[in-house]
Amino acid sequence: MRSATNWFSKYGESHQNPINKAIHWLCIPLILLATLGLLQSIPHPFGVAWMDWGAAFMVVAMVFYATLSWTIFAGMFVVGVASLALNHAMVAAGLPLLEISIGVWVGAWIVQFVGHKIEGAKPSFFEDVQFLLVGPAWLLQFVYGKVGIPVETRRTAA
Repeated sequence: MRSATNWFSKYGESHQNPINKAIHWLCIPLILLATLGLLQSIPHPFGVAWMDWGAAFMVVAMVFYATLSWTIFAGMFVVGVASLALNHAMVAAGLPLLEISIGVWVGAWIVQFVGHKIEGAKPSFFEDVQFLLVGPAWLLQFVYGKVGIPVETRRTAA
């Protein structure tokens, strides 16, 4: 069982280089936004405009975040809703969400791999795919630290 602190510590091991860290501060939010945009672009049978594959993915992700920490859950809920809303706003403005999401997703991942080349360490998700969800929460815990919000920990399966 891993606590949030343990997840963040392990994730941080391959994110020590200041350049790689800066790249992650830019690219992780872009990858999250683009991933949700890609999922939102897939036709869905839900019958409600706001309930799409991106929203379904966020529901599953929220279960993971809730097992880590209620404060991480709350913050990631806000980040997720804001990301989904931004993608819906792009569609409403007539922008091609799929094409934008593909470009941002591919570009941000290329830059992330450059960051890991600079770091000299493989991305954490090569070890455990759950680190793809840990990355955004890892950034959030730094924001929480700056504003004095505690990251209470819960245990979750390793």
